[in-house]
Amino acid sequence: MQRLLERMASIEWMERGKLCQMKGRPHYNHQTWQDGRNVVRYVRADDVLALQKAIDGYRLFVNLAEQYADEVIRQTRRERASTSSPTTAPKRKKKSKGQSSARRAHRKSTR
Repeated sequence: MQRLLERMASIEWMERGKLCQMKGRPHYNHQTWQDGRNVVRYVRADDVLALQKAIDGYRLFVNLAEQYADEVIRQTRRERASTSSPTTAPKRKKKSKGQSSARRAHRKSTR
């Protein structure tokens, strides 16, 4: 797990969003979501590689964070299983297959 944290900390550039090349134009669109809205910024072709590196860095960070969370969850479950006493899940009430008799009576009376 420490290795995942070290890899996450080593990512120098991050940016959310994606790049889209504009048809017939020399620049790209950088699209991101901010405050529930799609925000579009124009990016010159010279800046595309650096921005793509930052976007890739963010994706890697998210992936590593997901792996870290999965490992912590596995560890938590192992620890809980080894320290907690075995219990059975509470029984649930069975759902009736049809409508209740009161509901059927109401439907008949409203027809």
